[in-house]
Amino acid sequence: MTLASAQNPTGKWVAKYSSDDEAREIVLALNVESGGAVTGYVLAPQYEDRIVEGTATGGQITFVAERDANNNTKRRSNYSAMLEGGTLKLTMPTAANRPPQVIEFTRTSAEAPAPLPPAPPKISLAAPAAVRDNGLARTPPMGWNSWNKFAGRVNDKVVREIADAMAKNGMKAAGYVYVNIDDTWESARDSQGNIGTNSKFPDMKALADYVHKRGLKLGIYSSPGPKTCAGYEGSYQHEAQDAKTYARWGIDYLKYDWCSASRVYAPDAATMQAAYAKMGEALLASGRHMVYSLCQYGMLNVGEWGAKVSGNLWRTTGDISDRWQSMSNIGFDQQIGREKFAASGHWNDPDMLEIGNGGMSDVEYRTHMSLWCLLAAPLLAGNDLRDVKPGILEILTNKEAIAVNQDKLGKQGVRVAKNGDLEVWARPLADGGHAVGLFNRGAAAAKVTAKWSDIGVKGAHKVRDLWAHADRGKVKDEYTAEVPSHGVVMIKIAK
Repeated sequence: MTLASAQNPTGKWVAKYSSDDEAREIVLALNVESGGAVTGYVLAPQYEDRIVEGTATGGQITFVAERDANNNTKRRSNYSAMLEGGTLKLTMPTAANRPPQVIEFTRTSAEAPAPLPPAPPKISLAAPAAVRDNGLARTPPMGWNSWNKFAGRVNDKVVREIADAMAKNGMKAAGYVYVNIDDTWESARDSQGNIGTNSKFPDMKALADYVHKRGLKLGIYSSPGPKTCAGYEGSYQHEAQDAKTYARWGIDYLKYDWCSASRVYAPDAATMQAAYAKMGEALLASGRHMVYSLCQYGMLNVGEWGAKVSGNLWRTTGDISDRWQSMSNIGFDQQIGREKFAASGHWNDPDMLEIGNGGMSDVEYRTHMSLWCLLAAPLLAGNDLRDVKPGILEILTNKEAIAVNQDKLGKQGVRVAKNGDLEVWARPLADGGHAVGLFNRGAAAAKVTAKWSDIGVKGAHKVRDLWAHADRGKVKDEYTAEVPSHGVVMIKIAK
């Protein structure tokens, strides 16, 4: 057995983290051999990373850790740490679009840790029979979600104030009705296995009643795995029980995030489909109508089976961030070919709106809104609606753009022309017209032309600019507009 000195980081290190009364911890187990090689693991509620290589020199440590991912692959993450006195500061791996996260650990044992036992075999499930359509979300859901702005800082007070703001500032009038609480509301289960809320949400039923009195609806979040992405209680093996609890509280919408399900379920489409079908059936049997949002990042061809598990929407990509590069890559590049899966009640979801969070210009946010409307994507605002600039509110509540998003035909828009950084997207509308976006992804202003032949129309048609709220007269064969860098001109071509 090797014992660590004050300068040797060998041992068990623990970091406790919590934004409420539910304490969680991350365990870092390190064994530094005489030559400086590092072995061990990082164990959090929602994942375990096994160190596959690493070195320690003085108080500096770097290592690569590996975990099971989906599609029978391994995901590798790079860590770095600094030993400072009795504290070890670990820089956690984050997505490229997120700032580094540094967590302080305290040593609880100086003994060399035993290796983690092999992970138990993963559960395989047969593809289920199709789950009944719940009849909801006949047009893309509209509302607000807490994560992009508040993450783990969301609480009862914030949600009430957001609901008040939505009811008064024009958001509700424009069609935004869902007020969705994302991760970090959960508490441990009671002795009967019922999920509870932590101190941030003392009475979820009372909160739902408050939101409903304002003519809005309340959404909530869980995972088919044992833990959520933030390490809180998931719905694994409690699907029916949780659905009944949500119904009792008065919940109207569930976002169901894969996260730690990859630790217990086999990485195949049939198993994932069956895991989501469990909750789809449970929601239908709960006695309350709830929109069902699948959040599994577009893996395993979810568009082919999302509707079959009673899903109303399904994520198509990884998480969006408040940057032009993230939004444009997700919206323009990663939605190609998915239009065949979208239909009334069942929508491709390129993730929530970042409009108003400060990382993009108003021009770019207008592009964000236009593209999501053309894509028939759910419109879930993610900014602080209690303090929103008039220009941002104008973007979010543009009734002419929203009418495109909510069009009853339910056809997702497609890219009909591309010339370098210049793109034209179009979607047919229920009244026989077409909505068209003339986009400029380049670094300088440019003229963009939408040709009627690319869109599938002929002759002369009335054109309306949906951001200028102005008629442009009758136009024959094509329409050309000067479009700013990263900007859009969005038009409607009349029947």
